[in-house]
Amino acid sequence: MKIATYTRGSRRGLGAIVGDTIVDLTTADPELPSDMIAFLEAGPAAIARAAAAVAVRGSPMALADVRIEAPIGRPPKILAVGLNYADHIRETGAVRPTVPVIFNKQSTAVIGPGRAVLIPPESSCVDYEGELAIVIGSRCRRVDRARAREVIAGFTICNDVSVRDWQKRTPTMTMGKSWDTHCPLGPFLVTVDEIPDPQALGLVTRVNGEVRQRVSTADMVFDCYELVAHLSTAFTLEVGDVISTGTPAGVGMAMSPPSWLRAGDVVSIEIDGIGTLENPIEAEGVLSGECDPGGPREPRRPGP
Repeated sequence: MKIATYTRGSRRGLGAIVGDTIVDLTTADPELPSDMIAFLEAGPAAIARAAAAVAVRGSPMALADVRIEAPIGRPPKILAVGLNYADHIRETGAVRPTVPVIFNKQSTAVIGPGRAVLIPPESSCVDYEGELAIVIGSRCRRVDRARAREVIAGFTICNDVSVRDWQKRTPTMTMGKSWDTHCPLGPFLVTVDEIPDPQALGLVTRVNGEVRQRVSTADMVFDCYELVAHLSTAFTLEVGDVISTGTPAGVGMAMSPPSWLRAGDVVSIEIDGIGTLENPIEAEGVLSGECDPGGPREPRRPGP
């Protein structure tokens, strides 16, 4: 199933995508949860029940009549992977890692499709990164790679928006990766049964319609199942955790000259079998000068 969190007026619900329509799951079956994490915690039985209810009692609404939100508005954890495509490693001049490079994005960075990614007044070095994201469906620890698929609820798309000068300022990347609005997720959660092989998906990122990234997920250095096994070695993965699996070559930082996102741009990321995540870019305030990869600077303060 393709499952979406949506709002219609003041009501928020959970729906199944059927073509260009959405079926509210609690209308189809009042015993189903209306929250994504609660729905995933109910396990595969809830997914099967939802599919049956939609087929028999579904009352579809046009997708155009609802607003699609991030599948999970506040994930327990957002774990992201750096340098996980060989072509991106080459364009950055980095050394190919022998173990996954892991960093955090804060959950307050999450926004849904169509919401604006904000360029902060503290930096104009704002970049896009189109990525396949894993959503965990079972609380787990020390999962063998061979069993990793069993703990995955499904997949979605992440734009790992990055403030490059803040990212480069320190050895850890969290501050450059976690600004508010800098983790678009969506449009849907596609359950694992609909993605037979997550390493056989095409990914395309466009800025204003121009293709910037095009890759197959087969080119990952560490595949989805290896990442789940690696992360769960150290700590418990919880239902609703998001693992963003890394970006391919074509980021704005690596262009000559660098091509940073600007107000008025639109970034869209398309992944086979999942859909398209699209977000406009807006300015949050008055920018204090030009991009300085050497480090962040203070924003311009309004006059008296």
